[in-house]
Amino acid sequence: MSWRSLPSPCYETTAIKATITTTTTATTTTRIVQPDVIRRGNEKQRKATTITTTHANKTNRTNNHPLKRPRESMSHHPPEENSRGIARVTFRVRCETLGHGEMVYLVREGDASGFRMSSSLLIMIGVGDGNSSPVVSIPLYTTSKTYPWHTTRTPLPLSLTDNDDDDTHASATYRYRYAIYRCGTFHRWETPSDGGGGQDHAQESPPRIVPLRLFDPDELYIVNDTLGIVPTDHHLDVDHVKVKKTFSSVASLARKSSTGSAVSLYASSSSNHSRTPLGSSGGAGEPSTKKKVGFAPPPSSPSHPNPHHTKPTPPKQAVHLTSSDGLIVVSAFLPVHLTRSDDGEWTADWDYEALLSMQTHLRVTRIGTVKWRGWHGNVGGGKSDESGVPLEERYKVEAVLRPFHCVPVWVPTSLFGEMYNGFCKGVLWPILHNVSNVYSSSTRIHTESKHNHDATKQAEPYDDSEYAEYSMDDVAQGPIHGDGGREAELWASFTAVNRYFTDVIIQCFNEGDLIWIHGFHLMILPSFLTRRISMAKIGIFLHTPFPSSEIFRTLWCREDLLRGMLNADQVGFHLFEYARHFLTCCRRLLGLNHGMFPDSSGGYNLAIDTNGRHVSVTSIHAGVEPPVLNQVLNHSSTMDRVHSIRNQFQGKVIFAAIDRLESLKGIPLKLLGLERFLQRCPEWAGKIVVVQVGISAFERGEDYTKTRNEVLFMVENINNRWPGTVQFQECAESEMRLQQRMALLRAADIVMVTPIRDGLNLIPLEFTVAHLDALSEHGRKDGRKRGLCILSEFSSCTRVMRGALHVNPWKISEIATAFFQALTMSEDERMRRISIASEFVTRVTTQRWALAVMLDLKGVQKNEDARKYAGAGLGLGFRLLGMDSKFNSLDANSVARAYRSAKSRLILLDYGGTILTNDNSDALTRFQFVKKARAPSVPTEGLIATLKELCADKRNIVFVISGKERHSLTKTLCHIPNLGLAAEHGMFVSWPTPKIGGKRRWETLVPDQDRSWRSIAIAIMEVYTSRTHGSYIEETEMKVLWQYRDADPEFGYLQSRELEDHLSNVLRGFELDILHGGVEEGGYVEVRPKGVNKGVVSMHIVKHLDKMTDKGKLEFALVIGDDHCDEPMLSVMRQIGRRAMEVRIAKKGGPPLAPLPATIAQVDVSACDDYISTNLQCFTSTVGKKPSAAANYVNDVDDVHELLESLVKVTTRETVHSGFYSVVDLKSMADKAGNQVLLPINFEPTENSLIRSYSAGELKVAHQDDFNKATPVKVSTNLSEFLGTIEQEEDEDDIFF
Repeated sequence: MSWRSLPSPCYETTAIKATITTTTTATTTTRIVQPDVIRRGNEKQRKATTITTTHANKTNRTNNHPLKRPRESMSHHPPEENSRGIARVTFRVRCETLGHGEMVYLVREGDASGFRMSSSLLIMIGVGDGNSSPVVSIPLYTTSKTYPWHTTRTPLPLSLTDNDDDDTHASATYRYRYAIYRCGTFHRWETPSDGGGGQDHAQESPPRIVPLRLFDPDELYIVNDTLGIVPTDHHLDVDHVKVKKTFSSVASLARKSSTGSAVSLYASSSSNHSRTPLGSSGGAGEPSTKKKVGFAPPPSSPSHPNPHHTKPTPPKQAVHLTSSDGLIVVSAFLPVHLTRSDDGEWTADWDYEALLSMQTHLRVTRIGTVKWRGWHGNVGGGKSDESGVPLEERYKVEAVLRPFHCVPVWVPTSLFGEMYNGFCKGVLWPILHNVSNVYSSSTRIHTESKHNHDATKQAEPYDDSEYAEYSMDDVAQGPIHGDGGREAELWASFTAVNRYFTDVIIQCFNEGDLIWIHGFHLMILPSFLTRRISMAKIGIFLHTPFPSSEIFRTLWCREDLLRGMLNADQVGFHLFEYARHFLTCCRRLLGLNHGMFPDSSGGYNLAIDTNGRHVSVTSIHAGVEPPVLNQVLNHSSTMDRVHSIRNQFQGKVIFAAIDRLESLKGIPLKLLGLERFLQRCPEWAGKIVVVQVGISAFERGEDYTKTRNEVLFMVENINNRWPGTVQFQECAESEMRLQQRMALLRAADIVMVTPIRDGLNLIPLEFTVAHLDALSEHGRKDGRKRGLCILSEFSSCTRVMRGALHVNPWKISEIATAFFQALTMSEDERMRRISIASEFVTRVTTQRWALAVMLDLKGVQKNEDARKYAGAGLGLGFRLLGMDSKFNSLDANSVARAYRSAKSRLILLDYGGTILTNDNSDALTRFQFVKKARAPSVPTEGLIATLKELCADKRNIVFVISGKERHSLTKTLCHIPNLGLAAEHGMFVSWPTPKIGGKRRWETLVPDQDRSWRSIAIAIMEVYTSRTHGSYIEETEMKVLWQYRDADPEFGYLQSRELEDHLSNVLRGFELDILHGGVEEGGYVEVRPKGVNKGVVSMHIVKHLDKMTDKGKLEFALVIGDDHCDEPMLSVMRQIGRRAMEVRIAKKGGPPLAPLPATIAQVDVSACDDYISTNLQCFTSTVGKKPSAAANYVNDVDDVHELLESLVKVTTRETVHSGFYSVVDLKSMADKAGNQVLLPINFEPTENSLIRSYSAGELKVAHQDDFNKATPVKVSTNLSEFLGTIEQEEDEDDIFF
């Protein structure tokens, strides 16, 4: 394999690794191999080695080709005998002039010193002419934090000479240069122009020289350079990091370094940097943890036991794909062509121009429908004579597709046509392409009533009277409005087809398979799949643009479509522009946030945070397969067609264009640009020809008819004025397949793609492949000025085809100018543009694109052992929730049993949203409540009675902890005896008291302080309120909030960050906390006294339990909250309960508990140890099934009420009804009393009466002596007493719920 076909070394994920294993009697280590040109030392000291590479290419080494990588075994040379040691040197260079796609490499010159490379990123490259020998090139990397500094990832060990000759020692140097690479291949050496100042670009900078006398053995140094500026010996910038010689690890050296330069360098690295030993295959820092492209695991790191240091953390395993990995590729159509003979025999062949027809080593199953006559449902009436594959012949088609590992989805053709032509092309297609004009005469979908609608009828244009009727403002203009008419049928067909696909996927799915969905036709398919196979890793990739939120929100089904995509684990787009629109839609329509989140490989991925899950968002543009295209080009029939086209337009410059006949493709704009060009440059008339191929787009209805008529009219006008200038031909899609298309593109000199909005368009890439030979001397012999592309800036491939001429199709003058530039361009510029355009098509192939996306999908964190996924919602509102392990519904029976056996109990309850309906349920309700335009919710009489019963039990300490002000709690709950209250998140605490009525006594959690900060904070917030529409200020007694939940999400967030920074600077002299929270609910900035939250007040209450009860240490705790403000309380109490559980387990010698989820903030709760019992059972619960620090959840407020009422029943049985016993009580008492007989009231025994023995569970004969010895027991005599004394045991049925 040539170097050009290998992945680019500019990206860390494409680094090529080579390791060498040296076997000795003592230890086995892994080291990096040096190339032959820098090996030095005694030949007898070489050891036997074995080379292992991640690419299983066994190409023989070719010394005379600079771009061939050696594949043979190589030996490692130890340092020279006269070496005085090793100095480790980090090279870093300041690069501010590098262009896009360029990277800097360090290249050693000469043979003055030897390397012992410890980096796995040692890359063999060739520079200079073809006869030069390969040399070593070390890539330098940068990050967003360290830019523009580029640094070697690992300090380079330099062997220092130790010669008796002082002159020789002083003259020993290390010579090197910096090389600039573009897309993985050598581009040029550094020049003085890289350093600025307008120097000559052609002049190469001389080699850099660093004297080795500057370095001491076993020391760490940093050489600082500036690209293009070569310093003299007296102006070298070298930092010395002093370290102790006892350290053998570069990581240890970095940790112990104290000088400023080294600190700044290593501080920018990840935490893994300090744990990677010298000689690790992953190098130092992030390379060992980042994802790598490959088909086999990377070499493992050697172990370096050291009793003085902690054991290095092993690097996370890189994600790779093997032949055992299963992949299910789902698309609307299978990438195959079906053929049926006259005798009924079916054959199939790959559709090589389809993006998903690529071959791979993975176990791939492709699922989709088959295109056959009538697949669109348009049957009869002059249309197709068939309706898809006949039912009796489907088994034959399945047998034909089986060798291709393709599984067809048999959908009724009428239903599929309704979905494809009606919903996908009629509704989604315009919206996804940013077209939403409700008053335009679009495809006729909405005009027919349900009882007259023919599902197979093709769209027809409106007439004027009909359009006038539907132009009324009070009438929906199309199916995007969703008023329950025709659009309801289209939506039903869309969901029905997705269900058909779901059934087939479930049948083909094996555990561990990856599911990759393609196309906007299946946007809601992940919702159906996650219901049934929630642990499957699902990715969806859209090949169309994604609209802005202002356009997408006009769809009535917008939330369902977004949730359908978010139920996947990965969402892919060809451009980040489309991904950005998707992220904005999720933020504005669903209130979801996005950011860079860590992945399973130690790197970071752009993802959306939704319901405890991270949905990865990928933007990678697809490519083409040059070998397949070259095979088509070299076919004799293709070349014959090429010669025929060239002969037909001999002597003319051929402009080729292949577009579908719809308004989005911009064909009329292209023709207007041609007309403008010929008007301004009439001398080119007769010298150029535009071959415009129009693909029929019947599914676009009136849009197709209108565009076709307009194009024909314009072509006729142009040809009447300049005869023969435009050759227009309309054909079906089946008549312009890959072979016909490549013939036209090869015959053309220039290709034009000018859509006004387009997704994936591979025609420019195919055209570039067809003219790659124009870069060679042989290809330029024909004398044609060919190979240029004219691309619209609204096409996705514009971002990757940087060598094309980019135009704005809406600006006719730019198109006309592009015609002129393409015809008059100089040879050098044309060659340079073709060369730049060829970089992408040769580097990023279809397989490379698919591999990158699949690695991201496989790297998704979806581990059943660490994460539990649950579903919530009905219908298409279903969403997948990511929960911590063992996050289950709160078991009321377990709570009741623990409550009953405990002597000292603590119950902490939130107020709004937990025991009351939430006043903050929506933005309007919150605003009305803050402005006192709406009365707050008040507790019901039943809730008041329940709280009174719980507080009446002397073993209970009940607290209501709320964010509301003191007067709100006092007004509603002060009349409940023994109820503790905490207002404003615990700032004010009112301890339980038996006295009711009058005023409650309140204490502050922190000392009362100067409140002058309030006026300052309010004044600043008012400034931001005046310039942020939808924001307002909320004041309480001890805090001030700036709410922006009604503001624009992005602008409000930016303003909040600025406000937060402003307040932090102005109020830094006060003891305050400035919090930015509630972003999921809209967001706010809060200023309140320092050290106040519900977690702190919870610990405060626990530490004062001995003052409120004499029942001993705490044995039972129930904590319930509902929102992010309650998370500190839930987290603290859960950790307190965990400490007690750890003590119990340790006494029993059991295994340790699993670590708490990473989402829970660790808090030191050891101060509460003296107040809790080792038998403490703590129950934490959140209201609603959502990610939380709580261990359990309840569904709603009603469940909280039922739980509290069940605890009241337990309390009531033990107090009010203590003189009566239920049947369950009698059974329990009998179990304890052995054979004691319990007698009914007024029972007169006979000599041999049969009675029930509850201890034995069987009948036995009772004797008179037993009755005489028995103690009478009082039993409940009415139903109410009986029901009031039922008691629950572990082996009884649930009596509370």
